[in-house]
Amino acid sequence: MFKRIIVIIMDSVGIGAMPDAANYKDAGANTLGNTARVTGGLFLPVLNEIGLGRIAPIEGLEQIENPIGFYGKMSELSLAKDTTSGHWEIAGNPVFDPFPVYPNGFPSEIIETFSRLVGSPVLGNTVASGTEIIAQLGEEHMRTGYPIVYTSADSVFQIAAHEDVIPLEKLYHMCRIAREKVCIGKHAVGRIIARPFIGSPGHFTRTSNRHDYSLVPSGTTVLDMLQSSQHEVVGIGKIPDIYAHRGLTCSYSTRSNDHGMEVLLNEIANSSYQGLIMLNLVEFDSVYGHRRNPTGYARALERFDGQLALLTAVLRDDDLLVITADHGCDPTYTGTDHTREYVPLLVYYRGCRGGDLGVRQSFADVGQTVAANFHIGKLNYGQSFLDDIMR
Repeated sequence: MFKRIIVIIMDSVGIGAMPDAANYKDAGANTLGNTARVTGGLFLPVLNEIGLGRIAPIEGLEQIENPIGFYGKMSELSLAKDTTSGHWEIAGNPVFDPFPVYPNGFPSEIIETFSRLVGSPVLGNTVASGTEIIAQLGEEHMRTGYPIVYTSADSVFQIAAHEDVIPLEKLYHMCRIAREKVCIGKHAVGRIIARPFIGSPGHFTRTSNRHDYSLVPSGTTVLDMLQSSQHEVVGIGKIPDIYAHRGLTCSYSTRSNDHGMEVLLNEIANSSYQGLIMLNLVEFDSVYGHRRNPTGYARALERFDGQLALLTAVLRDDDLLVITADHGCDPTYTGTDHTREYVPLLVYYRGCRGGDLGVRQSFADVGQTVAANFHIGKLNYGQSFLDDIMR
């Protein structure tokens, strides 16, 4: 049995369109493959040594003969392609009833209720890129003090506000109102997201003070099972928000991918408990994927690869490392939304012989493997690969 399992979720790092991608208007999407293609190839020696290049062709990565880790890719059972469904499924709780989306903006009943409860009209109420809408409406927001409300192809109710106009605590309070009293029932979106920004007209910049208010998972997750069996469950980055702070014994917020890796390295080096550590690296998605910046995406992957070398060096003999993703967000694809893709699965521990884990039928295979390792019972979904990696 492994004493600690570390799961790193590279937010949006997909590895090719799923068979049903056309149903989501994502045929041909391939976050890793297309990013490598348009940037002249990726330099990811650590990920490749574990087995990334053997999952699918990626320009710049050789298919090395004897990878040091196990590799494969996972299909998504959930009928979605967003952060909430991806993470919930990883923890053993797929989403089969898609969260509501609003391609034409929110209906008047939602906006009127929100405006009444927060005591202010709103700006926006449209589908938009977060950076674009603050560029368009930021000046009017500063003049009027009205919050900017918008959505995307995902099931989200996003509230943008300048930190000097609507202080953070007031913005967070507005989000809690939206979560608890507005976006409920048939309008229960997956996430309410606070999107604070700073700067002046023409120079607005979103800050790291984002905060997500997710729905509570609809079923039991492996986090719940671990917590109830007295194991430690540590969430880093967006993890606490995505699981609505349920099933966690400790959490750390982060400012960036770099900060997330710094926190993770410190946690691994200075702790000895038995349990699960989960880290989400959001900037692949938020800074490069949605903004359709393949060059930035490539450089972020290469930077992570370098940090991964530091991580593998401090792993203990009884640590298991799992690296995966929650969906795709191909920075070369049309639009600004997530893409329906397989996600990579890379598994490593000291002394492992490596091998092919194939195409997994659900992201929940990760959660089921965690459950099997700690002997805490079985989840309703997923197939453990624990026996496969212990051969």
